[in-house]
Amino acid sequence: MPLHSMVTESVVGYLEAVDALAPGLVEGFYLEGSAALGDFQPHSSDIDFVAVTADRPDTTALGTLAEVHAKLRNRRRPFLDGVYVTWEDLPRGGADDRRRPRSHGGRFTPDGSPPNPVTWHTLARYGVPLRGPQPADLEIWTDPELLTRWTTGNLDHYWRRRLDRSTRLASRAGVVSLSDFETSWTVPGVTRLHYTLATGNIASKQGACHYALGTFAARWHRIAKEALRLRTGAGGRSLYPTHLSRRRDVRDYAAMVIESAQALVNR
Repeated sequence: MPLHSMVTESVVGYLEAVDALAPGLVEGFYLEGSAALGDFQPHSSDIDFVAVTADRPDTTALGTLAEVHAKLRNRRRPFLDGVYVTWEDLPRGGADDRRRPRSHGGRFTPDGSPPNPVTWHTLARYGVPLRGPQPADLEIWTDPELLTRWTTGNLDHYWRRRLDRSTRLASRAGVVSLSDFETSWTVPGVTRLHYTLATGNIASKQGACHYALGTFAARWHRIAKEALRLRTGAGGRSLYPTHLSRRRDVRDYAAMVIESAQALVNR
């Protein structure tokens, strides 16, 4: 499918910058995330990538990458968020948990977290090559069992705790829970993990909202449609009369999805 012009312009700018400072350093460049899944939203998405080098970047190469990302950070969003691996890393994937150079929110870190199983599975199935061989022509690590473990862990360690932190309305997390962001983040966030546990596949945020409409009871359709409205930037009025009533549905929906996902694992 054609890429959004913002994605193309950002990646071309990045590749021109890195090639000018270190020709041949980045041998492969693959889109994953929303851009690869056909759900890039100009108002909210970043550009997720996996870049491939021949060898692990040395001090000089790390300095070059830091310089490139610092220059790109001065531009408007979308940010280039991604990780640097080697060709030898591709077949090892999640079996190698060593830290990797990473860019997040426009900031480069030489020892960031390694790619998680969702990244590897998205790269293997949906990765869009802008430099390098097709993913289908490469040996890229995937492990359905580890993907399941990571997914259930993310539901427990991130999403349950996020709900717990926002229980008290008179707190920073409680105030955030009233926002458009919370709806567009939490509803597809928990739903796409449920989708992965149910199907073994990967869903975009927009795809997760459609999955919710086709999977869960009609009681939850309004909050799924509200999240879809916000995700796509469709505009118009909220489907809820107040932020408080929407917050209640977001929290109840998320709790329901997490419990349903746990039941999928335990069955």
